[in-house]
Amino acid sequence: MGPGGSGAGPGGSGAATDGPARGRRAALGPVGLVLAGCVSVQFGGAIAVSLMPRAGALGIVTLRLVFAALVLLVVCRPRLRGHSRADWGTVLAFGATMAAMNGLFYQAVARIPLGPAVTLEVLGPLALSVIASRRAVNVVWAGLALCGVFLLGGGGAGGFGALDKAGVAFALAAGAMWALYIVFSARTGRRFPQADGLALAMAFGAVLMLPLGIVESGTKLTVPSTLGLAAAVAVMSSVLPYTLELLALRRLPASTFAVMMSLEPAIAAIAGLLVLDQALTLLESLAIALVVAASMGAVRTQVGRK
Repeated sequence: MGPGGSGAGPGGSGAATDGPARGRRAALGPVGLVLAGCVSVQFGGAIAVSLMPRAGALGIVTLRLVFAALVLLVVCRPRLRGHSRADWGTVLAFGATMAAMNGLFYQAVARIPLGPAVTLEVLGPLALSVIASRRAVNVVWAGLALCGVFLLGGGGAGGFGALDKAGVAFALAAGAMWALYIVFSARTGRRFPQADGLALAMAFGAVLMLPLGIVESGTKLTVPSTLGLAAAVAVMSSVLPYTLELLALRRLPASTFAVMMSLEPAIAAIAGLLVLDQALTLLESLAIALVVAASMGAVRTQVGRK
């Protein structure tokens, strides 16, 4: 809990007046870190999309995972000995899920705009939150999300309108992998200290993606300018967000963190507009707003249950 939790107790009038103010000021720091992480992820994703004509979707995601793994391995220096077979099974599953999530998502954004892609992808964690909560009110949030998806398809019963159907399928599959990512991330965190499990999983994910990236892009992966920009994508989309989120979670309740992460589809739409000139229609903007609202509502409902 933040400082506001202890400062706003049922004390005298001075505590009642000053405690919330102190709590708000204290919360600005970690909230800013989370927002910075979300902005970094989505603008990194936008830069990655702009790089795809140079080295393809699989090539760029390969470079991103390789650079991110190298940085994390150097910084974390994870211990390789002393882990059980179950520990290694968990971290390898985490790495495979991470590779699949990123590979599928990059295939999606190669075909459909960034904002709608993230909106469809976030349905995976949203479904996981609704199922985990098991409360009737979550039917409302699920219905709200489905309304958003309906609008994202142009409001028609015949499909997703102008959105490429393969891109939609890739985004939804990436969302399913995101839900699994959350599950395996929690299990890995319980088995490995600090960020050791993440570093090892990232390295395994990079190894899995490397052959695919080489087959698709070949020598394009060695162009210096592409390597430099891909390294920037790795820092913006993996290393920096993780560091900021880790710092924020030391002072920010996990519930608040989860609600703020629900803003990612909206931030992705802004990044797509500013970096890629991907303007959204009014219906698409409303669809993203509905999915964001549904995600926030589901998270808050789950927190309220606890």
